[in-house]
Amino acid sequence: MKKLNLTLRIWRQRNANSPGKFETYQVRDISPEMSFLEMLDVLNEELTKKGEEPIEFDNDCREGICGMCSLVINGIPHGKLHRTATCQLHMRHFKDGETITIEPFRAKAFPVIKDLVVDRSAFDRIIAKGGYISVNTGSAPDANAIPVPKEAADAAMDAAECIGCGACVAACPNASASLFVAAKVSQYTFLPQGQPERKRRVLRMVEQMDREGFGNCSNHGECEAVCPKGISIMNIARMRREYIKASFS
Repeated sequence: MKKLNLTLRIWRQRNANSPGKFETYQVRDISPEMSFLEMLDVLNEELTKKGEEPIEFDNDCREGICGMCSLVINGIPHGKLHRTATCQLHMRHFKDGETITIEPFRAKAFPVIKDLVVDRSAFDRIIAKGGYISVNTGSAPDANAIPVPKEAADAAMDAAECIGCGACVAACPNASASLFVAAKVSQYTFLPQGQPERKRRVLRMVEQMDREGFGNCSNHGECEAVCPKGISIMNIARMRREYIKASFS
């Protein structure tokens, strides 16, 4: 298969307080079977050999599970492929000679740490406000002790697929975190284990989301379109219902 020669326009920024800019790099003989992150690895190896500073970008499992690979590729979080994380995007989906623009997620609540790395600890603080359940101490109960209808279990698992990458925030014109928070609220709402804190959970998580500086949802649907796990915006409607009910009870 023919190797690729590409031009990369990459956002470089020393830290959150420094101005950033796009810098242009050339990469040659890139295998179409490489993942996007492997292509960046090749570039960083070349920069290191030249004595230049490599490009910082987030990555961990590289299996589409951890949610670390937060890049905006040609204006789209995670790139143009539907339901695909950056680490699962392969270079065969690009053309020889193509120019690719790579930048970090853009949101007030996601300040740039360096280059393509942003601080997404706001998500951690939201989770800490409500991502827990009450359990009795002691031995683990039998798995079948609490029957869960299959429809409820499926809906909870669909919501729990959210990997917390933040693509929904980066794509939203309001930089809203509603899809992320709604997924985390929903995954507990359907299960009996999530009922004790149900009202408290949604109130605390939504309040923390607002406190972090995320924008409001205005139903553009961009969040669902770029989500690598296809989390439905129906979860946002569910979160709103849960919040209203909790507010008046």
